[in-house]
Amino acid sequence: MLNPETGFPSAVDEQIFREVISSLVSGVSIVTTQRENAPFGVTASSVTSLSADPASILVCLNQRLAITDVISETGVFAVNVLGEGHGDLAIQFSTSHEDKFRGIDVTSDKLGNPILVDALAHLECRVIDRKDFATHAIFIALVESAASRTGSPLPYFRSSFGRFEAD
Repeated sequence: MLNPETGFPSAVDEQIFREVISSLVSGVSIVTTQRENAPFGVTASSVTSLSADPASILVCLNQRLAITDVISETGVFAVNVLGEGHGDLAIQFSTSHEDKFRGIDVTSDKLGNPILVDALAHLECRVIDRKDFATHAIFIALVESAASRTGSPLPYFRSSFGRFEAD
């Protein structure tokens, strides 16, 4: 049966797929960019490294989000990796609101992207390709700079934020 939204066949029930995928633990990041002094940001859990040489990542964002078009236009974005205790930031950037950056200390990276001062780490990225699949855009980007500080990441598992504990 074809999914009416994507036009692709769905071999697995969507609810079962969501349940199984929620068993994957992922880190939580806020992807940010800026256009004409207007900042854009969204919570993302589909961020992954692609290669160490050259340093590159993949970021997947829903095509319906305004930030997706802005990243395509500007060709740059930042990934702000959230740390333990940043669940409120993840929620703030995952909801529709006129000012997602309210109450947050922000600086800019060399590419002009908003950087969340309290983030555990951040990456400055330049898009080299965009691939669209079904409902999402997949950005392939070179990492132009990276920085991190001491702390623990904010993991996401079965629709909840948690704590990372080393084994």
